[in-house]
Amino acid sequence: MNDLTQPITIDVVSDVMCPWCLIGKRRLEQALAQREGVPITVRWRPFQLDATIPEEGMDRQEYLNRKFGGPDGAKSTYDRVRDAGAEEGIAFKFEDIKKSPNTIDAHRLLRWADPMGVQNEVAERLFALYFLEGGDLTDKGVLADNAEKAGMEREVVESLLAGDSDKDEVAQEIATAAQMGVTGVPCFIIDGKYAVMGAQPADVIVGAIDKIIEERAVPEDGSAA
Repeated sequence: MNDLTQPITIDVVSDVMCPWCLIGKRRLEQALAQREGVPITVRWRPFQLDATIPEEGMDRQEYLNRKFGGPDGAKSTYDRVRDAGAEEGIAFKFEDIKKSPNTIDAHRLLRWADPMGVQNEVAERLFALYFLEGGDLTDKGVLADNAEKAGMEREVVESLLAGDSDKDEVAQEIATAAQMGVTGVPCFIIDGKYAVMGAQPADVIVGAIDKIIEERAVPEDGSAA
């Protein structure tokens, strides 16, 4: 009989410049709290909302004008995000953001955090840095500072960021997500079987987790227990 000796995996395909991904993170945390006794491994996977942004980033107003056609379009979009964020206890400070980043280095940082067991902590720091503190996600020194705060070794991070380590691997992961049909984020892939698209309510994620639990409880021959 299948059981839960192996953790359920939740792959979170996201971009740290996506406000809905932070909202989705809070809702995922609520879902995990509802299934506290279930062994679950969360893995953060890369996606880029806009890979055309230069690696040094782009002036925020220029980016918003390009994306939304002007301040009015941006305001209506971000007002909805603010309202949704407020429901999850997130006080977005969009007005403090000076630069829209290319997030390739942030994704490299998350990749390196995984084997150290601090990937979730790094993800939290990156989201907070960008959306709550107006920080620059393209500044390698800032990234190293926040990696250290999340439990990584600063010297190692600085050395890795100084080169091109894992850029190709991150790009391949992003391409793989696209091939799988991921066109927007967040996307929660539950145990490699079910995809929850968007920042859905916690109950939707719980439902997908419960479905995996039910399936694992069925004997491999499909007979009744």
